[in-house]
Amino acid sequence: MEPKKNPNANIGRNSSLYLAVGLALMLALSYFSINYKTFDKEAVDIGLLDLGDLDDEEIPITEILNTPPPPPPPPAAPEVIEVVEDEEEVEETVIESTETTQDEVIAEVEDVEVEEVEEDISVPFAIIENVPVFPGCEREKNNDARRKCMSDKIQKFVSKKFNTDIAADNSLEGVMKISIGFVVDKTGNVINVRARAPHPALEKEAQRVVALLPKMQPGKQRGKAVKVPFGFPIRFQVE
Repeated sequence: MEPKKNPNANIGRNSSLYLAVGLALMLALSYFSINYKTFDKEAVDIGLLDLGDLDDEEIPITEILNTPPPPPPPPAAPEVIEVVEDEEEVEETVIESTETTQDEVIAEVEDVEVEEVEEDISVPFAIIENVPVFPGCEREKNNDARRKCMSDKIQKFVSKKFNTDIAADNSLEGVMKISIGFVVDKTGNVINVRARAPHPALEKEAQRVVALLPKMQPGKQRGKAVKVPFGFPIRFQVE
């Protein structure tokens, strides 16, 4: 019996070769697939771009016009100078020499009287050498005794003359305290009376009473009469 198949058509004889070729192709395809890389468009370096193909900017050609310069201004007319005859005679000033000679006699200068200007000095009551003497304190022998005598007599004088009803008339209550200050000038008179109180009416009354103080003997510093400031308080209770 004869075989039906052609012995030359046997496809199984090269199967191992086809398998090896197929594996090689698959490995190569897998290798290229794994190592294939893609890049984002934003990550592209602009510096690598070739800008040489861009067209150069065309600069327009401008025509330079030669403008003629403006004509020069007309020349100014020459000034006419009038010659004025000088008829007035000018007297020349002769400067005399101020140098002196050995034979010249120098006149003696008379004595010039210089007036002494008295300084307006004010010395505090606590440190003055001779305090002002209040009337009735002349018998006191030393400065401290005269200070005390003056303070006591001024307090008694003001307390006697001061109208305390003014506080009640102005609806004031409690303890009233008034600070008074004045200056005994070089002649012994009381000037520059100042007062500070809870009400303007009390200040006005205090100034009125202090202005009634009698004239005193002025205070002295180094034998000369000077101004002496003095101050004291007034206190009283308003019922």
